[in-house]
Amino acid sequence: MADDLGDEWWEKQPAGADSSPDASDGEEGDTEMTQQETAPVPAPSKKAKQPKECFLIKPKEIKEDAKKTRKRRKKKITDVLAKSEPKPGTPEDLQKLMKDYYSSHRSVIELEELNLPDSCFLKANDLTHSLSSYLKEICPKWVKLRRNHSEKKSVLMLIICSSAIRALELIRSMTAFRGDSKVMKLFAKHIKVQEQVKLLEKRVVHLGVGTPGRIKELIKQGGLTLNPLKFLIFDWNWRDQKMRRMMDIPEIRKEVFELLEMGVLSLCKSESLKLGLF
Repeated sequence: MADDLGDEWWEKQPAGADSSPDASDGEEGDTEMTQQETAPVPAPSKKAKQPKECFLIKPKEIKEDAKKTRKRRKKKITDVLAKSEPKPGTPEDLQKLMKDYYSSHRSVIELEELNLPDSCFLKANDLTHSLSSYLKEICPKWVKLRRNHSEKKSVLMLIICSSAIRALELIRSMTAFRGDSKVMKLFAKHIKVQEQVKLLEKRVVHLGVGTPGRIKELIKQGGLTLNPLKFLIFDWNWRDQKMRRMMDIPEIRKEVFELLEMGVLSLCKSESLKLGLF
């Protein structure tokens, strides 16, 4: 009976088919393996971040000189005066300025020759005087001197200041002293040198008030001689809006020393000329 069933089973199988049960199981296993091996790899998502290129930037070299350094604030004259009371000028101040100015281009012997004797200096203003009261104190015989003066192209007294405006102020403030004296403005503002030379040639002048630059120019052109000069007064202690004295201004200081070399120093040493610091 079993043999008959076996034969019947083999007859029902199609030709060429693997009739063994083991073969059927093996084929199914191979199919599953092939499907696993050939399964497609999922494509990367578009949303996935792509790696970005990185560039290294070389830091700029900072020069030492380019570094900002904190500068010290320079002290101004106004700052110094705010903390201390102004001191009146003295003959020693003028002598020191002269040495500082000439030290760079003069020998030691030449510097010693610039020293002025104490006898050529008048009493300095102690900051309590007006110009008229100061001039009366240093020159009590002014009226007599004025009457005896008759030489043209000269003055008995020169007052040197820093500007034309200051010169006008000084002329107005000396009314009580000058009396009938002839006063002349010796500055460059609105007045030509030739006009001043003509005026000095025509009339006798007792007092001259002006700037060192114009006075120096008049001497050069022969319009003003210094031999009859008896008093040379510096407007030393007055300060302008920037709190500068006349000798604090480099241009004025230079012109003053150039003027001193044009015969003033020799007159001082001969004691025929007196210097005053107002």
